[in-house]
Amino acid sequence: MTTPAQSALQATVGRLGLTAGQVIQEFGYDSDVDDEFRFAVEDHTGTELEDEEYQDVADVSLIWWRQDDGDLVDAVVDALTNLGEGGSVVVLTLKSGRPGHVEASDIEEAATTAGLHTSGTVNACEDWTATKLVAPKTGRR
Repeated sequence: MTTPAQSALQATVGRLGLTAGQVIQEFGYDSDVDDEFRFAVEDHTGTELEDEEYQDVADVSLIWWRQDDGDLVDAVVDALTNLGEGGSVVVLTLKSGRPGHVEASDIEEAATTAGLHTSGTVNACEDWTATKLVAPKTGRR
């Protein structure tokens, strides 16, 4: 039986564009990540999250990021290394008012510098916000 909290997490994962069968490579895992969110991602996609050492093609790069983690641009560029064509990057940051919070402008700047743009932000879970980064569409008329 699914609880309302689990259903909410599944809906959040769906709003991030994650779908069944996708390979998701996770970066920045630490003791403060939200395991329920991680399990919801795995349940929704039917695949286990791959760690930073994964060397094959990924459909999504999931980055847990905190203010003191270093250079977000470098992290996003590193996350693009194994990302397949049409893939996306999801940056999870601590919500405003929590230690380690990252400003939305910093995420936007990192995305732009890495050749991406933000495609929406969702309330991922209790302590984390998720921002989806995607490549700009080409061939506009």
